[in-house]
Amino acid sequence: MDLKIKDKVALVTASSKGLGKAVALRLSMEGAKVMICSRNSESVLKAKTEIENITSGIVRAFVTDVTNNNQVSEMINTIVAEFGGIDILVCNAGGPPAGMADDFTIDDYRKAIELNLTSTINLSYKVIDNMKSQKWGRIINITSVSAKQPIDNLILSNTARAGVLGFAKSLSSQLAAYGITVNSVCPGFTKTERVENIAKAFVESGQGTQEDFYKNLESTVPMKRIGTTDEFAQTVGFLASEGAAYITGVALQIDGGWIKGLF
Repeated sequence: MDLKIKDKVALVTASSKGLGKAVALRLSMEGAKVMICSRNSESVLKAKTEIENITSGIVRAFVTDVTNNNQVSEMINTIVAEFGGIDILVCNAGGPPAGMADDFTIDDYRKAIELNLTSTINLSYKVIDNMKSQKWGRIINITSVSAKQPIDNLILSNTARAGVLGFAKSLSSQLAAYGITVNSVCPGFTKTERVENIAKAFVESGQGTQEDFYKNLESTVPMKRIGTTDEFAQTVGFLASEGAAYITGVALQIDGGWIKGLF
């Protein structure tokens, strides 16, 4: 299926590994000019090389902390200077620490909101004017299933990521007339480096084998398996496509049926 995004300029944040990297790779495979970023210079340059080797596409790498406004502004200004603007924005950031209510202070909540919600708002505002002027744009926010069905030991994520859904829904109605769509995706359990590291920690703590870890995890998913990064990335790719022009304001879970709610 031709997504009709060849030569579109796409910025995918927190994209040196995991879901962000998978999305960047998918968009590059579809012919988009892909901008990736990470706080770690070594990892983002490695990701750039890997994507280029697979797709032979145009890829630029930036060392950027999405919570640092000056760094974000410098990155976007550089992209605009070279390519004229950003057509597709995929907002992504790492998750805040796990824990229960008693584990955190008000400062922890502020940091979580800055990481996941404020960064999304800031990135969106920096691309909106250009998208309005060209009457076309895609903003896609990577959140979590915890934004729709809170997970007990992820209270910071439950709080901050739910705010992203509210912002995106409001923004979507205000930008729709300009041909700009704003959607959110809520990944469930997916086989990323993060999950693999959790599996290793599970084994090292003496709780069981790696097979036990994945068996326990998969038992909570109706499909009885965890997702792949490519399955996730293909869904994001479709939302970035021309064919998804009439889909906006959606919060779509990609979770194998894990969420039990109707909405």
